[in-house]
Amino acid sequence: MKSDHRVLEAALNRRALLQLGAAAGLTGLLPSLAQAAARPDMLANVRALLTRWVGPGKFPGLVASLGRPGQAPEFVSIGSQGFTDPDPMTPDTLFRIYSMTKPITGMAAMHLIAQGKMALDQPVHEVLPQFKDMKVQNTYDGSITALHPAPRPITMRHLLTHTSGLGYAIVQRGPIVQLMERKGLIPGQVTRLPINGFTRAKSISGLKAFADALAQVPLVYDPGTHWSYSMGLDLMGHVIEVLSGKAFDQYLKETIFAPAGMKDTVFQVPRADAGRLATNYGVIQGIFVAIDEGSRSLFLEKPAAPFGGAGLVSTPRDYDRFLRMLAQFGQIDGRRVLSEKAVRLGTSNLLPKGVAGPTIMGPVGGFGAGGRVGLGPEAGVYGWAGAAGTVGMVDMVHGLRSQIFAQFMPADSMNLLPEFQTALKADVLALLEKR
Repeated sequence: MKSDHRVLEAALNRRALLQLGAAAGLTGLLPSLAQAAARPDMLANVRALLTRWVGPGKFPGLVASLGRPGQAPEFVSIGSQGFTDPDPMTPDTLFRIYSMTKPITGMAAMHLIAQGKMALDQPVHEVLPQFKDMKVQNTYDGSITALHPAPRPITMRHLLTHTSGLGYAIVQRGPIVQLMERKGLIPGQVTRLPINGFTRAKSISGLKAFADALAQVPLVYDPGTHWSYSMGLDLMGHVIEVLSGKAFDQYLKETIFAPAGMKDTVFQVPRADAGRLATNYGVIQGIFVAIDEGSRSLFLEKPAAPFGGAGLVSTPRDYDRFLRMLAQFGQIDGRRVLSEKAVRLGTSNLLPKGVAGPTIMGPVGGFGAGGRVGLGPEAGVYGWAGAAGTVGMVDMVHGLRSQIFAQFMPADSMNLLPEFQTALKADVLALLEKR
């Protein structure tokens, strides 16, 4: 089909990514949910929803969860890991979480800030000198030769909040995308299939080479002036390497994954675990087409680099441990993973003064360390989503967290995620009525 590549490309565009962000949010019901969550059998409506969405012409399988303060989550797992994979979906099924990598990278940066090894408003060029004299497009997504000097340096805050002015090949249009592709600035992998040109470029190898190439690409906005989805968290991975003296993937393992008990969160899935990796599907004109089968996935091979923006694979059980650790201000199972200062700062609104955050299925939100931060009635909600239908959110005020895990692209091609939010609210109301 001639439209195949356009459909799959939409899986990673700005609209599809941003619409995911609030899909599993708890907007408008957080205080009520905190009161009701102590009740058993919390997810009857969510269970019915997932059951309804699994079957021929729908999804092969789905997983969702809701966790109450200080407690193990309640999981709902329905169906199998693929239409031709009979292994059941479980909380330990491996999923490509894509941009749900960003909050993990953000919290790793917060750890360094809390230790005094870098500062939130420190210029990036003090760590990576190649970013000292950046140029900016005179016209957004316009000419890559009509440029002006950046009026201020990119800071660590800018990288964490998508306000650096750095572009993103999945967002930008025009000649700047072609430049990014020529330089291999493709910090993610989706499929080996050459679906009418969708596989456009090969990722550059290594985070240092990635950073060096990115420094040669014009910014799309002046730093600190606009929220614009970017490769900032991928670049932050290299900043962390330089400051810690460790490879980024090793740093994450030692600093977050091992102490938090996240044994299945990796950039490369071991061959022995291939049987737990769900198949990812492209939804083309309502039909599910396997674009990355678990048994022979791209994620079984060593990636070009451990990209901090979209590189991780995880499980619902593992990612819930990350959210639970945040909800408990850096502790889990009696062990401190991150300092309370790091968690409080990272889950707060870090946007530069005067910059509006993303509008995601509702009012403008703030942005913290790699994830959206709720404002007003949503205050305390932090989290983000992945391009293949995964969402994870934590309510820092009430100690709650919610997730849904699917594997399909584009993630706005089906109405699953908005319906999940509705079902979650219905479960809460039902619990309240029984009180």
